[in-house]
Amino acid sequence: MRLDGVGKRYGFRQPWVVRDVSLEISPGRLVRLEGRNGAGKSTLLRVIAGVSTPTKGTVTGRPITGYVPERFPPALPFSARDYLVHIGRVHGLASDTLNQRAEACLDRLGGLEFADVPLRTMSKGMCQKVAVAQALLPESGLLVLDEAWTGLDVEARAALDDTVAERVADGGSVVFVDHDPRRLDHIEAERWRIERGEAVRVRDARPRTEQAVVRQDVVIEVTGCVPDVLDGLPDVMSVRWEGDRAFVRVAPAASDLVLRQLLAVGDDVHIRNVRPESANGGQQ
Repeated sequence: MRLDGVGKRYGFRQPWVVRDVSLEISPGRLVRLEGRNGAGKSTLLRVIAGVSTPTKGTVTGRPITGYVPERFPPALPFSARDYLVHIGRVHGLASDTLNQRAEACLDRLGGLEFADVPLRTMSKGMCQKVAVAQALLPESGLLVLDEAWTGLDVEARAALDDTVAERVADGGSVVFVDHDPRRLDHIEAERWRIERGEAVRVRDARPRTEQAVVRQDVVIEVTGCVPDVLDGLPDVMSVRWEGDRAFVRVAPAASDLVLRQLLAVGDDVHIRNVRPESANGGQQ
């Protein structure tokens, strides 16, 4: 997906919110947008998600997209289940499996118990789970997350972290904004900062010599997997167990392949963390 010279303003005589933004969102990439409040991050996310058209410039190659807005409208005349089914139909999902898919997305976030509760009666946290669940209905493509973790409980935040890691490992793309500077810092991400309406790529500030000296591996923290499965993966360098959690060390070039192999094992396998570590075991 590409943005070429994209600009957005709300009226001919109004100032540009974002302008001349050109960037590429490649398959299998995580992209973080940064910037002060009011810099235009949410406006750019709406353009990326396709819910707002650019005033100038072009957006091409947009895949199927799930979008969590900064503010989810709670006063809708639906139950959670009915709303998800409605959104699934908008995405063109198969009607014979749509109910199961809606329930699975809610269940992953710990929200299945209020599937039949009207949205207008829900708390903010409950509504946020519905907002995230509707974005997860398409199982592939692009996820656009605007402060999607805000209002979620600890378990739901962890589930969303897992989902992002899985989506990226499976070749999808994720673009997100979050107030926590450490959010998803265990996953390699491109960082773009919105300054004066323009998108500026944030580069690694470390000297090149330092980057060359430190060799990094990738450690995948996983639960629900048995030792025999891990021992059978050809690209695994080592496995360390702590209770039911396995810490699987792989080379960076093999990390995507190993993630896909783990996720293909079954529904009981959950990716809890993906982080870089130096060869001597220190987290970067």
